Amino acid sequence: MADIGLDLGTRSVLIYGRRKILLNEPSVVVLDTYTNEIISLGQEAEEMRGKTPERLQVIRPLSGGVIADYTVTSLMVNYFIRKVCYSSLIKPRVAICVPSGITGVELRAAIDAAYAAEARRVYLIEEPVAAAIGAGVDFSGAKGVMMLDIGGGTADAALLSMGGIISKSSLKIAGDSFDEAIMRHVRDRYELLIGEMTAERLKIDIGSVTGRETEKAVELKGRSAVTGFPAKIEVTWKDIYEPIYKTATRLAEVFGMALENAPPELVGDLKETGVIMTGGGSLLHGLDSFISDYVGVSVRIAPRPIECVAIGTGKSLKMVGELHDGFKEVPPPDSGS
Repeated sequence: MADIGLDLGTRSVLIYGRRKILLNEPSVVVLDTYTNEIISLGQEAEEMRGKTPERLQVIRPLSGGVIADYTVTSLMVNYFIRKVCYSSLIKPRVAICVPSGITGVELRAAIDAAYAAEARRVYLIEEPVAAAIGAGVDFSGAKGVMMLDIGGGTADAALLSMGGIISKSSLKIAGDSFDEAIMRHVRDRYELLIGEMTAERLKIDIGSVTGRETEKAVELKGRSAVTGFPAKIEVTWKDIYEPIYKTATRLAEVFGMALENAPPELVGDLKETGVIMTGGGSLLHGLDSFISDYVGVSVRIAPRPIECVAIGTGKSLKMVGELHDGFKEVPPPDSGS
């Protein structure tokens, strides 16, 4: 039986099956705006960013962790599923992870995209549940466990217990938000225009929520907001600390939202079980310590945090019947259900 788990993210698409990550490619599409045809997808499309003529548009069909362009997303999902299932004669069962705060319209778009990619059955699993499974966290018992998944477009927090979700929240503040904040800060403070890829590299290389021991300087190249000509400056972690800290503070609010209506006994369990972080956004320097101080409990980053959700999404298909919330099978759009 063909089973695959699909982590359909703002930044990347990951597919898990046959006990391994089968695919990890950027959620990027190059579209010919004259003919409306897709020229390239995934890694090949990512390498064309910033290098295409006006006729070709490099787009992300997912925004804020959800589907923004149904048609393009459907074609992209179809392409990636066929890429990993090329030798299978059996249509796959596909589990897709979705943010906790997804709307009904966005939910239907995700389902339709999977069935359009010739999935035999489609299951939806909420990101915190998938993250817990992928991290090997046991939430079948009565103790409360808190998961925080920080992707490119969304941050999802959920308190889990007894095989289900007790309380949850989702914010569209995540990895991309830090990049956008850095871009605005560099423009306003230093009158230098930089792109997303430069901001992301800056965040990874020297960004920090809690500060760094060394003040390594990085040369930052871009376009002067005053003259329009090429310009460059040198920055250290201190120069971009303000936007990172402010964004991290906003992100931490997801915890208060998730715990607002949770039973006090389960919230108290977090002193023992702590918080487990997953997703690429969790790797920002000092974010685990910052969250720990904010919540007042221990925080740890799960092994393989970037792949965690995809692994858990794939493994969830072997747990049908065991998961009481945050996981369900959905019929095809023409089934009348």
